[in-house]
Formats: sequence, C-alpha cells, structure tokens
Amino acid sequence: MARSLKRILVAIRDLRHAPKSELGKAAALARAAGARIELFHAIDEPDPSASWPETATAGFVEQRRASIAARNRRDLERFARAKSLRGLEVECTTSWDYPAHEAIVRRALATRADLVIAVTRHHRLGARFLLRNTDWELIRQCPLPLLLVKGGRPYQRPAVIAAVDPFHARPADLDARLLAAGGRFARLLHGSLHVFHAYMPLVSAMSLPITAGAVAMLPPEAEAAHGQQITRAIDKLADAATIPRARRHVEMGDVSGELRAVVGATRAGLVVMGAVSRSALARVFIGNTAERVLDGLDCDVLVVKARGFKTRIERRPAAAEVRPTRRRSVARGRAAAPASAVTTMRVMLPPL
Repeated sequence: MARSLKRILVAIRDLRHAPKSELGKAAALARAAGARIELFHAIDEPDPSASWPETATAGFVEQRRASIAARNRRDLERFARAKSLRGLEVECTTSWDYPAHEAIVRRALATRADLVIAVTRHHRLGARFLLRNTDWELIRQCPLPLLLVKGGRPYQRPAVIAAVDPFHARPADLDARLLAAGGRFARLLHGSLHVFHAYMPLVSAMSLPITAGAVAMLPPEAEAAHGQQITRAIDKLADAATIPRARRHVEMGDVSGELRAVVGATRAGLVVMGAVSRSALARVFIGNTAERVLDGLDCDVLVVKARGFKTRIERRPAAAEVRPTRRRSVARGRAAAPASAVTTMRVMLPPL
C-alpha cells in the first residue's frame, strides 16, 4: 500500500441486512484518509436479458431488468444513509456480473480502488477446500489490499499485527509491504503496530534402533541458536519499521495457535497477512497463514499481495457467459444491455 488511501470499495453481498460493521470501519478509514467510499453489489438474480424466454419482447425484458437494478440500488442507497457515513462522499453501484469475487475484482480495478472491504463468515470445517467461497477466492485473486471484516468491535486505537515470515519461499519484499501496510493502518486509526512470527522447533528428539527406549537429544544450544537466528531476522525487519521491542512477538509453536494467543493478549483489531500465488494443484495454500488461520481469528484481517501480483480475473466478463438464447431473443427488438452493465448513484449526507 505505497499509494495513499483515496478510494474504498465496500462489497455488499446481502442486501437484506445492513452491513453495520463494514460501513462503520470503512467510514473510520475514509475519514482518517480523506477517502471516497463506493458501496458495490453484484446482482445475483438471473439477468432477464440473458435468461428470459424468447417469447418476451425486448422492451419487456429491458423494463424487467431496470426494475431489478433499481430495487438493488435503492437498498444500497438506504445503506449509504447510515449515520456512520454522514459527511462522506459515497457512491452506490450495482452490476450484473458473476461470480461475485470476479465482479468485485473487476469493479475495484475499473475504479482504481485502493482498498477492498468485504465481510467474512465462519465456515464449516473443510469449506475452504471447495474453492467456491467468495472469501477464499478474493484472498487468492484480488490484487488490491483486501480487508476482511470479521467482528463488529469498532476500531479504537487498535493494535495492528503484521504477521511476517522471512524464512518462507515468497517474494523478498512481501514482509516489508506487510509492515508498511500495517504501519499505515495503525497511523490512520491512531493505533500501534506490532510484528509477529511463529516458528516450529528443531527436531528435539530422535528414537534410535540401538536399544529399546534409547533416545538421542539435540543439544539445548542448537535450539537456542535456532531461536536466536530467527529473532535476529525479525529484529532486522522490526528495526526498519521502527517497532519497539515490546511490540515484537517471536513465538515457538504452531502459527495458528500462537497468533490467536497474541491477538488475544494485545486485543488486536487487525492482523496483516501476505498472500502469494501458487500452482493450480496447490492453490488452496495461500502464503503461510492467510487461509489456514482466518477462521480462527476473531479480529479483522488485511490481506496484502506481493508487488507485481497479477490477477487471473479478466477485466471484462467472458463472452462465454452470454447464453445463445439471449442472442436470438434480442434479434427481435433493440439490443439488450451487456451482462456486466453498471448503474451508479452518488449519495452524500451532511455531517451530524
């Protein structure tokens, strides 16, 4: 997040319930940074111009399409009038686009957003392996910083934890980008920046086949040297980010459990994680921790990609998404709007 925060895209999935947590946190960031907010909803109803029976006239299809879009836009405008957004410049945009994560990424890229905000829910065990959930897809494919809002607790001078891993095979500048993003959010929210790293111990015991029960232990000095080496590497990163020693957390143990413990001890409001691209076979494992620990954290998560990350999502929906029946039906009247047509309304209320 080298550039300033000027445009925030808030992805609204459920129009039946006001997303109070996302709106409140987007408002806090927008006020601190002087940013604009766009509320975006990808319409998940069937597009009449693509799925209506051929017997329908083009005029009727367009009328039905406009009615659905207007209803969705009115819901967004209702959210835009929330007290938390008063005094801010807010745009409301609806779009027929599918799937949702691609629609969100396309809109963010088209508007040059600096941050995408989405809500995440607790998923049943194993859901992440289906690769059909919008959360996981956004983690993997959104090239912009992605803030996943998990809790309703507002930001009140929060601790911001940057989870770094200088020993993992990933772009060399990613840890520096995590610390830079964490520092920016900590300053905007008048919070404090912490750095976190967890590591597993060296093999501490090996059973030998010489005699039953014979165990050879690694010397304690080896484990101590291992820990010191890791601590020096984290200190180097922390020194560059001017993080005081009291806010450096180097723990031995499982990443997920240790991170949850540090989040609880510091009452952190935000954890910053890195995500890197993987091969198709291993794409579920994003970075070292991003997907694996997301369900276990009670605080929000900011996912940051390495510099130069390229998303595989096309800027325009694939032509294959348009059904042949649509082409036949529109031949009887004027051409229907494209499936990705966008409608935008600007809303701005005076401050309280």
